[in-house]
Order: sequence, then C-alpha cells, then structure tokens
Amino acid sequence: MARRKPIPHESENTDRWMVSYADFVTLLFAFFVVMYAMSSVNEGKYRVLADTMNEAFKVAPKSPDPIQIGKENKVISGTEKTKKIIKPIKVLPKSQRTYEREMQQIAKIVSKAVQPLIDQGLIKVTQHKLWVEVEMNSKILFSSADSELEDEALPALKALAEVIKKLPNSVDVEGHTDNVPISNELFPSNWELSASRAASVVHLFTRYGVDPRRMSSIGYAEFRPVANNATADGRLRNRRVKVVILADKNARRIVEIDRDIDQAKREGGSSSNSTNVNAEGGL
Repeated sequence: MARRKPIPHESENTDRWMVSYADFVTLLFAFFVVMYAMSSVNEGKYRVLADTMNEAFKVAPKSPDPIQIGKENKVISGTEKTKKIIKPIKVLPKSQRTYEREMQQIAKIVSKAVQPLIDQGLIKVTQHKLWVEVEMNSKILFSSADSELEDEALPALKALAEVIKKLPNSVDVEGHTDNVPISNELFPSNWELSASRAASVVHLFTRYGVDPRRMSSIGYAEFRPVANNATADGRLRNRRVKVVILADKNARRIVEIDRDIDQAKREGGSSSNSTNVNAEGGL
C-alpha cells in the first residue's frame, strides 16, 4: 500500500494588517475631505444667492464682509449711498422729565415731614433732577467723635423713615466728616467714623420699617467737603449725614461721572488739576 504524502504546511501571511490599515487611511482621508468641503464658503455662489435674494425682495445689496465700525463714521453697508453715522445714546426706563416731577413731589413730602428742623437750619432738603438730598448736621445726630445716635435725633429720623419706607426708590446714606484727624480704639481714621455714622442711620431706618435691600451705607470721610475746613463754622458744616433718595439707582452715578469729565475738560485735563479735583472731593 502506497504511503500518503503529508500535506505541505502553508506559512502564515504576516502582511494581512496592511489591508486593514489601508482601509482605515482611506476612510480617514475621505472624512477630512468632507469636513473641508463643509467648512469652505464659495464666495461666488454666496454673491449669486445674495443678489438673487436682493432682487426678489428689493432690498439694498449686502456685503459678506464684517461690519466696519470707525470712530467717526460707522459704515453699516458696503456702498457709499447707505453709509450712516450712529451716535451712542443713553436709555433710561423713564424720561428725565418724569423723573424730575417725581423728585419734586418727594422733596415736598420730605420737607413737610421735617419742616421744624428745616426752619432751625439743622436739616437741608435739596431737589435735583434725578435725586433728592436730605442733609442733616451731625450736631443733632452724634456727639463729637462718636457714631451713636443722640436721643434728640430720633424724632427727625423717624419722620424721615416714615416717608422713605412708603417709596420704592433706592436710598444712599452718606457719612461725612471734617479734616481733623481722629485715632482711637473705635475709629482709626475719619473713614471708619463716617462709615459708622452712615451705618447707624441705616440701622435705625431698618428698625423703623425701611426695606434694607433698598439702602446703601457709604463713608466719604473728609474728602467731599461743602465748606472750608480752615474755620470752625466750615468744619461744622462738613460734619454731616446725607440721605439721598434716588430716582434711578445708576442715574446719580452717571450724572456725577459726566460732571467730573466736563470739569476735567474745563480745567485742561492736566495731571495737577486732576489731583486738585480729587483733593477737593470732586470725584
């Protein structure tokens, strides 16, 4: 019987991975080609489409370029005929005339509530277009170098609080001092003294029913004087607390910033003049 020949053993093919790798590279190349085609903008086709739409709707031709905005002329179209100058405007929720009428009414109500102290020269009510200031001399509020309210000040502050708590307006309470230095355990400087006096009034208003979320307590120390600190009478006038009833919370800030800018322009804008503005409490 003839002997069967053994089946020859085929050697393993080690290059089969190249087929899978080639397929992967091909698919990756196709993916990037599609992504590139999607990200590219055919400007010629864009202009044809834009011209067609413009003709259909009879509007001015548009440019695919971004809007160019300069300092003087602000170009909002690609043609000279459609150039316009856009000026920045300030938009307030109410007209200034409406604010002024509102402040006039508030000033009358406040003045009526504290009229006896106004007659004595201890309280001053000033109406502005966008806020009402109630300025109280510290002589009726605090003892010297102290932030605790005097008992004689409570009736006036209570009458003022009764008016304020019925209003929806925001209120700033400002503390001011003269330029005489102070340094003790409670108040290292006039900053702390002025801030503490303003906070005392805010706390009292809160106890009398004024919503604390509408109030702010601010200390200005001696840096916003209304009189010359060289005289005793001037220092007395500078020691005060001011309650400011605002028509709009940001209106006063805007007016003060514009005023300071105009003042700096009038003074020439030099660095020396700017220093004087800060020293005199203009900012």
